[in-house]
Amino acid sequence: MRVVIQRASRASLTADGTFRGQMEWGLVVLLGIAEGDTEEDVQWLARKTAQLRIFNDEKGVMNKSVLDIGGKIMLVSQFTLHASTRKGNRPSYIKAAGHELAVPLYEAFAKRLRDEYKLEVITGIFGAHMEVSLTNDGPVTILIDSKEKW
Repeated sequence: MRVVIQRASRASLTADGTFRGQMEWGLVVLLGIAEGDTEEDVQWLARKTAQLRIFNDEKGVMNKSVLDIGGKIMLVSQFTLHASTRKGNRPSYIKAAGHELAVPLYEAFAKRLRDEYKLEVITGIFGAHMEVSLTNDGPVTILIDSKEKW
């Protein structure tokens, strides 16, 4: 399971032409789910995402999490995070999980952020064409892969 996390001062999300939500101050989280990912990956990565200290404190040091600032999370499914570009110029997505695995894990990730961490989470629609607009503050962009936690 992989995420690209962007610290955003504002963001909005539309899925299949339908407005899904907007936020000020929070994280835009692009979530890629691979074959073999499990609930254990969801638990570890949701905790890491919620507690990641990438917001500035009073001294301008990145020492606060989205929880600390009362921010929101915009969670967007992104199977292309598992693209393989080893051969040729057309990416292969063979490592990305199919809907039967990815949808429940995507929903579990959003639910964990809401229920365990009490975060407001704006979600897209899995498999839909989405348009994400954001102002990346900093810019700050973090990549995390649950398979690289050791």
